Amino acid sequence: MPVCIVTGGSGALGSSVARALAKRGHTIVLADSPRSKERLAPLAKELGAKTCAVDLATADGWKEVMATAGEPSCAALVAGAWRGGIDEDAWAAMMTANVETVYRAFRALLPGMQARKQGSIVVVGSRNVERPWSGAPAYTASKCAAVGLAQAAAAEVLDDGVRINAVLPSTMDTPANRASMPKADFSKWVTTDSVAAAIAFLLSDDARDISGVVLPIYGRA
Repeated sequence: MPVCIVTGGSGALGSSVARALAKRGHTIVLADSPRSKERLAPLAKELGAKTCAVDLATADGWKEVMATAGEPSCAALVAGAWRGGIDEDAWAAMMTANVETVYRAFRALLPGMQARKQGSIVVVGSRNVERPWSGAPAYTASKCAAVGLAQAAAAEVLDDGVRINAVLPSTMDTPANRASMPKADFSKWVTTDSVAAAIAFLLSDDARDISGVVLPIYGRA
């Protein structure tokens, strides 16, 4: 069975993506931070998935992920974080969580995919990429950088048979978002299953002629 790496696998979106891909017949490797190890265990048992709890913003972390995955055919780069503001700590945190994790993933994944002349990667951005006035400057800049990196890399590896796309979710209906915005109209938010279905499609052979796309998934938010 094809192997797919899902980063941020312990989170609301990551777990939805992992389930969607497992239904499509993929063997799943759930990769997340060291503190996620206990949270990964139930999902790994449910899906028969392998797990890797490492620092995804480092080359050493990705060496362990690749040793676990072998020769993955695809990857959903869901891992990331949100933080408001533009102070030093926010900038460093957002660039590490949202850009460095994608860069290190590309460095680990692309050489093998290019050598095999096949592979597919999806990067999770944010609606803030197209609406930077939404606020959270450090977060927005980091997501813009991650999506720009995806588009530029997509152009470079296209002739090698490797596809890279990105999705831009608006506010997603997660327990954390409901808790932080209790007065919002949740019905307007995008479900994680909806975003996961789009990611699964872009990773699949059904999307074999699609690369370099940045797909908005806004719902009614």
